[in-house]
Formats: sequence, structure tokens, C-alpha cells
Amino acid sequence: MKHTISLLVENEYGMLSRVSGLFSARGYQIDTLNVAPTLEEGVSRMTLTTHGNDHIIEQILRQTLKLVKVIQVTDMTANPHVEREMVMLTVSARRGEERQEVLSLVKIFRARVVDVSEDALILELTGNGEKVEAFINLLRTIGIQDMVRTGPVAMTRVAAVRALQQIEDEEEFSELTLNEKV
Repeated sequence: MKHTISLLVENEYGMLSRVSGLFSARGYQIDTLNVAPTLEEGVSRMTLTTHGNDHIIEQILRQTLKLVKVIQVTDMTANPHVEREMVMLTVSARRGEERQEVLSLVKIFRARVVDVSEDALILELTGNGEKVEAFINLLRTIGIQDMVRTGPVAMTRVAAVRALQQIEDEEEFSELTLNEKV
């Protein structure tokens, strides 16, 4: 089963190498990997996808958290989250019917044209993995000349974060109430 894992790490030289080294040393596969800074100075978020059974994923989570400079590790698959990928494609699109077909797909999928030439278009699409795959498959019949694709990036849904905070607040309140009674 595919899992999306989010890591908060200190933005330091060699962190990417440490994480990827842990995976390769233990024979785990990284399917996709994205790294970018967060709002917090000196902290980056790594979003990676991997696959395996529950035991393997649990090992990955525990061993990754043990790495120096790893702040937090979350299996996003287990939480309500929003996941998005991006793809940019150069597609054959000569004038006339072929170009109109490509532009129709752009409109249907809410993609964007980011560059135009006499016989090709560069398109950009953001969405979940299934949407990206469907777009690519439809454009294959027209003729994809080049393609660049990110892996997924993911964030926990706002409602899930608020619900978790409310549960933590209630637990804290219950402990205070219990201690006051004793």
C-alpha cells in the first residue's frame, strides 16, 4: 500500500542524504520525494511516498524519527489530509483541430497553458494523483513531447487539526479537574 510520509527536519546540510541513506540502507523504496522550507526559519518539510505493509511503514516511521535533526514524522495516509501533485507537459498542438482538442482538455481539467509555440503547448496541471494520471493518459494519444512531474505534497486538513486540538484541550481539562478533586 502507498503511504505519504511528512517529515519536519532542521534545514541543514546533509539532511536529504541522511534520510535517503536510511531508506537505501534498509532496502526501502522512496517512490517520490519533495523538500521545501516551511514558515519556521531553519525548518524544512520533506514529503515522500513509499510503499509497504504496516510493519514496514512502522519501522520507517520509528527509524526516521531517530535520525538527528528530525523534528517530527507523520504518516499522512492515516490522517485526513489534502494531497496535490503538479505536472508540466510539452504537447504537440498544431493549428486547427489538434490544438482545439488540447485546449478543450485544458479547460475540462482546469489546467493552464504556460507557453505557446507554432506546433506545441506547455501545459501545467495541479491536482490529486488520479487527476494528473487521467490528464497524462488523455494527452498521450495526442503526443506528449516532454514531461516533468512532482510527487505529492500533503497537508493535514484544517478540520482534523482543530478536532485534535479540541481533544487535547479536553484531556488537559479532565486531568486538571481530576487533580482538583483529589
